[in-house]
Amino acid sequence: MEFPKRIYTSEEVARAKELIAKGYRHRITIKGSPRFRHKVKRALSLVKTAEYSDYLRTYIRRIEEVDGLTQLRNADASIWTNKYAVENSVDAASMFVQKASVMKEYVELIHYYSGQAEKRSVQKRIEFLMSLKDKSREEKVIAECNRLLQFWRESSLAY
Repeated sequence: MEFPKRIYTSEEVARAKELIAKGYRHRITIKGSPRFRHKVKRALSLVKTAEYSDYLRTYIRRIEEVDGLTQLRNADASIWTNKYAVENSVDAASMFVQKASVMKEYVELIHYYSGQAEKRSVQKRIEFLMSLKDKSREEKVIAECNRLLQFWRESSLAY
């Protein structure tokens, strides 16, 4: 069975969910300028370091450069993002994992667009940063994980 081109109708969502349950993984494609592709590949290497590559490949099919705001395109299993959002590889990697978390809830038909859903996706991002911090050997990556974790701790006080 082939993965659906779009994940929009109830039949397409059910087929995607079935294939995911059987272990289907996307081969992530990157569309954009050479610099954008380079930055995304660096972020994806950090996702692999943190051992989240299978998780990301389960739910995300494509990462595409756009001039607008970063957004998850659920029906396409794609992340649309801009060149500024991928400048910081650690932050970009954590954002990709957060978007995959939202996509997972979309496929599993969980209420994925509320305040509670946002908390869950941010928690996945924090979990990823902690894993990357523990598994990376690069001092700059570890320092950036610590900085971002502090940012998310301080931001969570608003909830």
